[in-house]
Amino acid sequence: MKKWRFALPLLALIWFQLAFAQTPIIIRFSHVVASDTPKGLAAQFFAAKAAEYTSKRVRVEVYPNSTLYNDTEEMTALQQGHVQMLAPSLAKFGKLDLPEFELFDLPYLFDSYTSVHKITEGPIGKALLKKLETKGLTGLAYWDNGFRSFSANTPIRSPADLRNKRIRIQNSQVLSAQIRRLDAIPINLIFSDVYQALATGRIDGTENPPSNMLTQKIFDVQKHYTLTEHGFLGYAVIVNQQFWDALPEDIRSQLNRAMKDSTIYANRVAERANAQDLVRISKSRKTEVYKPSSEEINAFKRALLPIHKEMRARIGPALLDAVYAEIGKPTTPN
Repeated sequence: MKKWRFALPLLALIWFQLAFAQTPIIIRFSHVVASDTPKGLAAQFFAAKAAEYTSKRVRVEVYPNSTLYNDTEEMTALQQGHVQMLAPSLAKFGKLDLPEFELFDLPYLFDSYTSVHKITEGPIGKALLKKLETKGLTGLAYWDNGFRSFSANTPIRSPADLRNKRIRIQNSQVLSAQIRRLDAIPINLIFSDVYQALATGRIDGTENPPSNMLTQKIFDVQKHYTLTEHGFLGYAVIVNQQFWDALPEDIRSQLNRAMKDSTIYANRVAERANAQDLVRISKSRKTEVYKPSSEEINAFKRALLPIHKEMRARIGPALLDAVYAEIGKPTTPN
C-alpha cells in the first residue's frame, strides 16, 4: 500500500502530461454569477485571449451561473480536479483555514478601487496568493467587482433600520460579525438561492454591488437600495495547482499573459458596469436607490468600524497593520 501511496502523484503527473500532449488542452472555468457580470465578461475575455495567445492549443470552457457547481461545491471540485479554474469571492477562503483573506471583508477598509489595488497588485496581495499553495491551489490574479451596499424592502437610512432583518451574507466570520453588529441576523446562503429566498421572504435583505443587484434581478424583489458602499467584493482567479504545474512552460507563460490582459479588462469593466447598472436599477423604478448623507455614512461607520478590532486576531495583527500602512487606517467618523 505504501508503494501505491507514493506512486499515485507520479501517475497523476504522467496522466496530465499525456493529456497535454494532445491539443487543445481543456480548461473548465466554473463560476456562480451571470455571464454579463464583470466576472462573467472577464472569464469570456480570458477564454478568447487564451485561445489567441496559445494559437488554440488551449480551449477555456466557461460555465456561468452555477451550471456546474454552486458556492459550497466549487472549491472542492477544483481541489479534486473536476474543474481547473475558478474565480471565487475572497470571502470564501476563510473556510479553507485561510482567514487572512477575510481582511477584504472588513467594513470601510477601502474607499476606492485605487486603495484596493494597492493591496491586490502589491506585495501583500502576492503573499496572500502564495498561501493558496498549501491548499493545492495556485493564485493567478485578483479581479474587482464592486462595493457592497445594503438592500431591503423597507427604507435604510441608519443602522437601526436593519435591526432584526435577515441579511444574506457569504460564509465569512467578518461578514457575520458585521451583520450582528447592526443587530441584524446573518444568513449564509448560496448565491444562486438568493433571489428565491427574497421572493419568498426567507430573507429580508442583501449586501451587494449594483452589478449583482441587476444581473441576478434582486432589484425585482427589493424595494430599497442604500449606497452604504461599506465593503469591497472581489475575486481571486485560481487554478488546480497540480494541473497548472504540469502544463508545458510555454503554455503557462501564454496563459499568464492572457490573465494579465484579462485582469486589466476585468477591473475596467467592473468600475464601468457597476456605474451603469446602478443607473439601470434607478430607472427601473422597482427599487429606490438612496445616497446617504455624510452624516448617515458616519453613523454606519461608527457601528461597523469596531469590527476591525474584533477581527484583528483572526486576520492577523501584523497583516492588518501592513494593510493600514499601505492604504492608511480607516478614518474615524466625525
